[in-house]
Amino acid sequence: MEFLNKLFKDKFAKCAFIILAVLYFVILFADFISPYTSTYSNRDMAYAPPSKIYTIDEKGKLSLPYTYNYVRQYDSSLMQTVFKQDRSKKYYLKIFPKAEKHKILGIIPTSRHLFGTENGGQIYLLGTDINGRDVFSRLLYGGRISMTVGFLALFIVFPIGLLYGGISGYLGGIIDTLMMRFAEATMAIPSFYLLIILAAILPSGMTSVQRFSLIVVILALIGWAGFARVVRGMVLSIKEEDFVQAEKVMGASKLRIILKHILPQTTSYVIIAMTLSIPSYILAESGLSFLGLGIQQPDASWGNMLKEAQEFTNILYRPWLLTPGALIFVAVLSFNLLGDAIRDILDPKSENKYTR
Repeated sequence: MEFLNKLFKDKFAKCAFIILAVLYFVILFADFISPYTSTYSNRDMAYAPPSKIYTIDEKGKLSLPYTYNYVRQYDSSLMQTVFKQDRSKKYYLKIFPKAEKHKILGIIPTSRHLFGTENGGQIYLLGTDINGRDVFSRLLYGGRISMTVGFLALFIVFPIGLLYGGISGYLGGIIDTLMMRFAEATMAIPSFYLLIILAAILPSGMTSVQRFSLIVVILALIGWAGFARVVRGMVLSIKEEDFVQAEKVMGASKLRIILKHILPQTTSYVIIAMTLSIPSYILAESGLSFLGLGIQQPDASWGNMLKEAQEFTNILYRPWLLTPGALIFVAVLSFNLLGDAIRDILDPKSENKYTR
C-alpha cells in the first residue's frame, strides 16, 4: 500500500496506470464489449465512415440514442464511392442486445454484447476497413496480441538472465570471463535482421499467432544477454555483503546462496527492467506486423491494422484507420511513464521526492 501511495502521488504515473488498467480490461472482455465478433465482415460496407449517433430528434427534442444505416452509392461527379445515411428508419442503440454468439473469457457462452442496435441496424464507432470489418471491434481483439506478446518474452528473458548473471557474478574468475564473453557474442547478433530471416523461412502452414510467438521466443533467447550483464554487475557487489559471507560460513550451497540471498536483492531492478522492456516488444510486434512479417490477416493486431493506413489516400479520407497507431503510442508512453515512476520510487536517492 505504501508503494501504491507513492506511485499515485505522481500524476503522470497515476494516469498511465489507469490507462493501462482500462486497456487490459477492455481487451480481456473484448468478446463482450465489441459489437461484432472477430470474424465479422460486410464487404458492402468497405471503408464505411464512423457511425453518427444522435440524441436529438428532428423536432429538436431529446431522444434515446439512435443512428442511421449507411447506404453505399457511386457519385459520378466525384467519380468515387460515397456513403450516405438512409434516414428512412432509425435504429436505436440498445444495452446488452442479442447478436453473434461468443464466449466471455473463452469460457462462458452467450449471445449478449455490451451494446448494439436493433435488428437490422449497423453501428461502426470507428468505421470499417477495406473488408468491411468493424475497426473498433478489431482494435479490441488486436490488443490481445499487441498488449500481451511482451509478457511471453519476459517469462523467458528474466529467468534466464537472472540465473545466468547470478551464477557468473558469484563464481567469478575464468567461469565469469567465459560466460560474459558468450553473453557479449549473443548481444552482437543483429536481432532485427535475424527476425526478418526467421519470418521468411518459417513454415507457411503455421498460424500467424504460432508464427509470431516463435519469433518472440527466439528474440527473447537473444535479448537475455544484456539483462544478464547488469545482474552480474549487481551480484559482484552483493556477494561481498556480510549476510552472504555468513551463509558461506554456515555451509550453504552456492546455488542456495545465489537463489535465496543474492538474486532477491536485485528485485527492484528486475521490476523496473520488466516495466520498461514491455514497450520494446509492443513496438517489435507492431513493426513486424506492419512490414507483413508478424501477425497475418485475417487475425488482428495493431501493427497489421496500421499497415492499411500507410496509403496516402487513406490518411486523407479515412483517418479512423490511424487509431491503432494512436493506441500504440498511448500504450508505449504509459508503460514508459509508469516504469520511470517505479524507478524513482525504488531508488533510495529519490525517496524524499515522494515523502515531502
